[in-house]
Amino acid sequence: MSAESPSPGPLQTEGGLIRVATIAHDHAYVAAVLPPNTVRVDPSTPSPWLDVTHLEAHADEVDVLHLHTADPGVAALAGQCWAETVRRLGLPLVVTVHRLPPSAARGRSAVEARHDAHLEAVLSTAEVVLTLTPGAADEIADRFGRTAIVVAHPSVAVPDADLGAERGLVGLRLRPPAPDVPDAGALARAALSGAVSGGGRLRVLADDARHAGPVVRRLADRGELELVVHAPDDLPMQLQELHVAVLPEPVGTHSRDLEICRDVGTRVVAPTSGWFAEQWSEVVSYATDGRGRLDALSLTGAVEVALTGPMPRPADRVWREEQRAAVQQVHAAVYRQVAADRVRA
Repeated sequence: MSAESPSPGPLQTEGGLIRVATIAHDHAYVAAVLPPNTVRVDPSTPSPWLDVTHLEAHADEVDVLHLHTADPGVAALAGQCWAETVRRLGLPLVVTVHRLPPSAARGRSAVEARHDAHLEAVLSTAEVVLTLTPGAADEIADRFGRTAIVVAHPSVAVPDADLGAERGLVGLRLRPPAPDVPDAGALARAALSGAVSGGGRLRVLADDARHAGPVVRRLADRGELELVVHAPDDLPMQLQELHVAVLPEPVGTHSRDLEICRDVGTRVVAPTSGWFAEQWSEVVSYATDGRGRLDALSLTGAVEVALTGPMPRPADRVWREEQRAAVQQVHAAVYRQVAADRVRA
C-alpha cells in the first residue's frame, strides 16, 4: 500500500454506516474491495448514478460515490457535465483508475479521446484517486497531475482442489474484438507456433463463439488447435487447467484475468502495453505497441519461454485473504475520510 494511504479506523459517520454508490456495480473487483460494513446504495446495472437527474434527486441518500474507470460505456456518460454535477452537489467522489487510453502523442481513436476527456473531468473532481500499480500511478501523475494511492488487486477466484492442470497446455483467452486488441487469427497463429515449438498444444477459450473468428474456427476444424466456448462463470476453471494463459488485454489496462491465473496457479503471457508485469512476477511479456498492434514473433517466443518453466503454485490463500483485508481497510479509511469532510463542510 502507498505510504499516503489514510490511517484505518471505524467505518462510521455520525449517522451510522457509510453509504457508498459504486459505478460500475456488477464486477468482481468492485465486490472484492468493498469493506464488509459498507452499505451499498442502489446496486443496479446499469448504474443510475451515471444519470445527472438521478444524482440531483438522490444526492442525500449517499455518502460517497466510487467510480471505477474501465468501461467505455461509463466513460461515455461520466464526462464534464456529470463531474460538474457531482461538484455542485458536494458529493464526495473516489475514483479508481483501471484503464488509461493512449496519450495524445501516440494518437487516439474517437473512443479513446472520449475516455481521456472522461478522465480529465473525473480526476479533477475526485477527492481521492486510487489505482493498482506504481506504473499507472506514475502515468496518472504525469498526464493528469494527480497523486494516486496504489492498492493491490485482490483475489477474485478460489482454485478447485480437485482440478489438475495439463503440462504444455497453452490457453488463448479471446475477448470481444476491439481496436486496441490484436486480431484473433493473428493471436492464434502466433500462440500456436509457440505452443508447438515448446512441445505443447493450444486451446482457444471464448465465452462467445463469435469472438473466435474464421481463422480460429478453420484451425480448429483442421485439428491444429482446440476451441472451447464456455460460460463466463467457468473461466477460473478453464484457466486452472492450463500451464500457460495468453491474455490479449486492451492497451493501458490492469487485468482481472491475470489475478484469476495467480489465484489458480497458471503462468501468464501478457502484452507490454499495460502494467501486467507489475501485477505479478509470473508474467512473460510479448510486444504490442500503443495501438495494440501485435509483434507475432514476440508472442511466439514468449509462449515458448513460459512453457520452459514449471507451473506456478496457486496463490497462498491465507496471504490472499490478508491482502484483500488490507485493501478493504484502505477503502474504509478513504470512505471515512471523504464522508467526514462532507459532514464538516
